[in-house]
Amino acid sequence: MAAAVEAFLDMLAAERGAAANTLLAYRRDLEGAEAAIGDLASVDRDAVARLSGVWADLAPGSVARKSSALRQFFGFAVDEGWRGDDPSPSLPRPATKRPLPKILSHGDIEKLFARAELEAVAGTPSAVRQLALLEMLYGSGLRATELVSLPVAAVPRDAPFLTVMGKGGQARMVPVSDRASEALQSWLELRPNDSKFLFPSHKTHLTRVRLFQLVKALAARADLDPARISPHVLRHAFATHLLEGGADLRVLQTLLGHADIATTQIYTHVDAARLVELVNLRHPLAQIATSD
Repeated sequence: MAAAVEAFLDMLAAERGAAANTLLAYRRDLEGAEAAIGDLASVDRDAVARLSGVWADLAPGSVARKSSALRQFFGFAVDEGWRGDDPSPSLPRPATKRPLPKILSHGDIEKLFARAELEAVAGTPSAVRQLALLEMLYGSGLRATELVSLPVAAVPRDAPFLTVMGKGGQARMVPVSDRASEALQSWLELRPNDSKFLFPSHKTHLTRVRLFQLVKALAARADLDPARISPHVLRHAFATHLLEGGADLRVLQTLLGHADIATTQIYTHVDAARLVELVNLRHPLAQIATSD
């Protein structure tokens, strides 16, 4: 890795508070580009333009992400005086359409919780932990990383809120329902006491990968398609169902920890898509067209 790239990553960590996973993603993208066209602090526009061919087989979303990483690096290099020009205009700019989040119905959620609650009746630590994790994913809309890395100290004592450290090291308060609070208390009575983490595993905490595995395995036991369900899909369900219930978009932005409300607005498109589907299926004219 060029020293300039290392300095850029250090800046992301120190000044923007970029999370470890974010830094790893930037590192992979910048290393890949450097391997393809050379030292990013000195390559010319023609070399940068060749990335269009290098990335030709990638999905538009992947190309957009890599271009974004390089664009930010080149801007940093110019600001630091390492480059006299910014070759970003030569980067590919694929037209991307942001996909709508996967949708879970209320029935899907009920089946998932019914299975988790049934298994938790046995009182085994793994089943009780599973229910607590599920309550926090769907009940509070936490990201997978936020959930697995929660310290015990974040669990509320009196107030029904949880302090979460989100992306970029930004702390926010999220509500904890009575159901979730009860599930957390049951888990606290069983969890090992020698860890600072709420969901400990070995010397640290439960991993994101393990959380994904647990959620998908639960979905299969609940007779749901595991491919449709993940921790992130449960976060989407939290947001979508709150919006359906009349939640304000600004409130939803705060609960989800979105820096830009434009990110939250994707859920209005989900709601609109459902309305269109409802009209197509239930409107009297749709029924007439079908019968013809």
